[in-house]
Amino acid sequence: MSALLAGRTALVSGASSGIGLAVATALAGAGARVAILARRADRLTASASKLGAGAVAVPCDLTDAAAVAQAVAQVRAAFGDAPDIVVNNAGIFAPAPLAEMTGSAFWDTVATNLVAPFLLTRAVLPRMLERKSGHIITIGSAADRQAFAGSGAYGASKSGARAMHEVLRAEVRGTGVRASLISPAAVATAIWEGVDPATVRPPPASEMLETGDVAQAVLYAVTQPARVNVDELRLSRS
Repeated sequence: MSALLAGRTALVSGASSGIGLAVATALAGAGARVAILARRADRLTASASKLGAGAVAVPCDLTDAAAVAQAVAQVRAAFGDAPDIVVNNAGIFAPAPLAEMTGSAFWDTVATNLVAPFLLTRAVLPRMLERKSGHIITIGSAADRQAFAGSGAYGASKSGARAMHEVLRAEVRGTGVRASLISPAAVATAIWEGVDPATVRPPPASEMLETGDVAQAVLYAVTQPARVNVDELRLSRS
């Protein structure tokens, strides 16, 4: 285990699998004590077991303000304070043409990809500002800056998350709190399962990034000297 993050704590949302679990694993491997949040308690518990004895698993509907507040309170009790690092990773991808997308499907995507990061950020930011330290990471997407047919809800939500990150970065500049956006191109995860290729054609797995690539980008951002803020990292397959 590396000692890069020894003595520090981290909270990762959507960490029962995929990018979130890879990020949590990388942070734990660097010495951080990690809390993971996701909806499915069974998968979350199994994932926490891979992160070491100090890991904290908190089932949570991240789109529910009361549930997020309760989850963060539970994490703070376990850690003794708000986490040093928060990674807003939870997200869904359910592509459909705008003419065919239901209102509920659009809202579910926006709630998970945009409202949830706001709720989690709001729950931890006051304490970070009070103690003058903390780092909030937003996991973005190539879709936060590029339009893809069939990705109206996803693109809108990720573009909103990018805008919120930019506002957050402006608001915390000079406070000791840092904010970084990690925007990967397509990543080989289960998010592509069940996607209709007539709506969105997934690139071959050989042309996708791996979850560990995103995790290493997060680790890079959070291990820079306190005087350095990594504003944004864009990742693509070389």
